[in-house]
Amino acid sequence: MTAQRSAEAPAEGSEGPEDFEGPGNPPSEDLSRLAELHGVATSFQPSADSTVTASATALTLALAALDVDASAPAAVAAALAARDRELRERLLPPTVVCWSGAEPEALAALPSGTRLHIETEQGETRDAVDRLPPGVHRMTVTTTDGRTTTSHLVVAPPRLPTPTGRSYGLLVQLYSLLSRHSWGMGDLGDLAELATWAGRALGAGFVQVNPLHAAVPGTPTDPSPYRPSSRRFPDPVHLRVEDVPEFAYVEDRARVRALLERGGQLRAAVLEKGALIDRDAVWEAKREALELVREVPLGPGRRAAYVDFLAQEGDALEDHATWCALAEVHGSDWQRWPRGLRDPRSPETARARGELMDRVDFHCRLAWLTDGQLTAAQRAAREAGMPVGIVHDLAVGVHPDGADAWAQQEYFAAGMSVGAPPDAFNARGQDWGLPPWRPDRLAESGYEPYRRLLRALFRYAGALRIDHVMGLFRLWWVPQGQTPTQGTYVRYDAEAMLAILVLEAARAGAVVIGEDLGTVEPGVREALRSRGVLGTSVLWFERDWGGDGRPLPPESWRADCLATATTHDLPSTAARLTGEHVELRDSLGLLTGPLDQERALAAADTGEWLELLSRLGLLRGARGGHCASEEEAEIQAVHRFLLRTPARMIGVWLPDGVGDRRPQNLPGTWDQYPNWRLPIADADGRPMTLEELAGSARLWGLVEVLRGGAGRRR
Repeated sequence: MTAQRSAEAPAEGSEGPEDFEGPGNPPSEDLSRLAELHGVATSFQPSADSTVTASATALTLALAALDVDASAPAAVAAALAARDRELRERLLPPTVVCWSGAEPEALAALPSGTRLHIETEQGETRDAVDRLPPGVHRMTVTTTDGRTTTSHLVVAPPRLPTPTGRSYGLLVQLYSLLSRHSWGMGDLGDLAELATWAGRALGAGFVQVNPLHAAVPGTPTDPSPYRPSSRRFPDPVHLRVEDVPEFAYVEDRARVRALLERGGQLRAAVLEKGALIDRDAVWEAKREALELVREVPLGPGRRAAYVDFLAQEGDALEDHATWCALAEVHGSDWQRWPRGLRDPRSPETARARGELMDRVDFHCRLAWLTDGQLTAAQRAAREAGMPVGIVHDLAVGVHPDGADAWAQQEYFAAGMSVGAPPDAFNARGQDWGLPPWRPDRLAESGYEPYRRLLRALFRYAGALRIDHVMGLFRLWWVPQGQTPTQGTYVRYDAEAMLAILVLEAARAGAVVIGEDLGTVEPGVREALRSRGVLGTSVLWFERDWGGDGRPLPPESWRADCLATATTHDLPSTAARLTGEHVELRDSLGLLTGPLDQERALAAADTGEWLELLSRLGLLRGARGGHCASEEEAEIQAVHRFLLRTPARMIGVWLPDGVGDRRPQNLPGTWDQYPNWRLPIADADGRPMTLEELAGSARLWGLVEVLRGGAGRRR
């Protein structure tokens, strides 16, 4: 989501926390107690010295989304009695966490003489939690008076291993990275090529990409990778069609040539004619090609691999493919489908699945092909010497009209959307339009949809970046029809969410990076660090907020993080250094203050950093002839600074390597700015291919900085 300045940083000219008023309609004492018993927060803090009480409306609607009736005092009293009775009678919560080697507190609190019966994932039977293998097991406890409760038992390593050594890598939005072989947008063949080059020639340790989740189909498709149809399955638009083995055996060569020519035209339009990336046109061409590919029979080995994939993914894949097939007939908004089809388990849906089995199989095949190319990209990265490889990005949620929201309805809170509360930087709050998971249903299932999601992503990820990682602890729920100020926080079982994350990452041998920018609840960063989850530190936000507010010196940065100069929805480093980001926002009417004032604030902010870089002796190059401009020298200095920090991972925004001025996403805009549709370009705005990037003297100059001057151009 949108990166924000740290909550501790006061923004000049903005409202202070003291200006916020509670939304009114205060809750009763009983309603507040009922909310707290169900993990619904009764207040929030926009700053350390300000507390805002959630409204009775917010609490009532959040509870309703959890199937708790709080619509009247009598209903609240009944719900309180039911909750108290449930908590008294249930011996254990639905999911219990056991960090290897430590007995869960919940078990220690059981009555003396309680017997345990544990069925492990591996099919073994145990009567104690000591020396249990990692996994999610089934545990039944029985007291001496005959009371029984069954719970899920998550056994996870205490923490993920700390990455050995330090690595640097490239951050890129895959669609923006076109090669001479792309069909109008970057693809998985380009990703494998970039990883191979970066690992072998540059000594890079990783390549981080945007979420590659399946998008909601339709024209125009929402281009944001952070509002996907499904997080569980990838988008086949990223396929390199020519790398599908069966493509070479398509019999209609005339159509193949026509499609290749069409792909070339889409590529040329972006690279040579200034066109925006047209994801819909790219997908239409690739879809036609993949329909031809499907007519080629699979060989015995390929057929066996496909059958294994179908068995491995099971009902989840069938549901996803069914939604895709139904969307072709009825449109992508499943809430407007014929009533019977809105339920994935209805007889009408089962009948439609049978009638559309050919299309269901087509979409299953696409998921398999995409999964294979993702796996191949990670294999190429590791073979190129990368200790991490591909860092994939997990979006915070899914589109309410998409496949996951349809197939997993029981796990989503109806009538709710994820967002952010009002704070000192956005008095109106934010509504991201993503339905949240229900914490109660997750716990009751042993976090099955979350586990399967992570397992699928870790299959081809060397590391996983978790967008808005604070969502493992709590999310701001906004009721439909209400403003974000009328929302409230709903808490998740952070220990269980973290345990599942650590368990699946450890099984895959993967690194986890949490995007913890913006307002972070006290204790969250410490909890993540204790479990081996790295944070995210962006240079421009790293200031001594608890002291003089000046730029934080490199030795004061945290070590357990991915350190970068910018991100996909922040200004490029070149634009920030020149102040062009202020001019861009002004041209789109996005400034909150007078232009001259905003210019002065931006210049002062940048000036303080440049002064620190100069004082540390990091600004060098332009005057000595090593850089073509002062700006290039300053970008190099910024990355020398990052190398001075103890950060375990250093990320380089690939467009920074060639002086690209434009952000890939400009928060606060929709159609006013071409978000998510720009190719990587040089300082003059000329699009560059992957092949040109690999030969860029400016990029190599930055690489030499990152390699300590020891690298050599190949």
